[in-house]
Amino acid sequence: MKKSVIGICGSASSNSANLSLLKIIAELGQPYFELEIIDDLTQLPHFKTELTDKNTPEKIVEFRNKIEKADGIIICTPEYVFSIPSGLKNMVEWCVSTTVFSDKPVGLITASASGLKGHEELKLIMETIQTNFTEETTLLIQGIKGKIDEEGKTLDAKTKNELKKFTQSFKDIIKKTFDNSKV
Repeated sequence: MKKSVIGICGSASSNSANLSLLKIIAELGQPYFELEIIDDLTQLPHFKTELTDKNTPEKIVEFRNKIEKADGIIICTPEYVFSIPSGLKNMVEWCVSTTVFSDKPVGLITASASGLKGHEELKLIMETIQTNFTEETTLLIQGIKGKIDEEGKTLDAKTKNELKKFTQSFKDIIKKTFDNSKV
């Protein structure tokens, strides 16, 4: 049975390279998982601490339920000013007081001009909220603008191979998680 995976695009741009990468991963993972892409985090209201547990906005309740029910999560994001984008940070803040991400198999991709600082921050945040990822399920793609064309296709063999390896590693971590949960 195919697994259910949520792909979260951290970009604030409607036609981003990160969205293209998620679409490529959806194709690569097709035999094993269905990838539902969430590509507009601006639809989530701005985080308010006092609404995290009581009177929580319906969009947030729906979003948390999607995350909780998913077999895995892939986050693909650019780096903005040496950090993760505000929409992605906002999404995480709405989930911190819950356990929806706890032990969830996660793949993390940072695709940007540099991306180094944002990628480290993303890994730290995901470790803090106790997701399940490995170095093989993380990928930093630097200079993304030169590696994806206007139609969203990868241009260089190295990036194609990295995406294939990432997708295989992500499939493996999901399988391992579900095999271990049967024990």
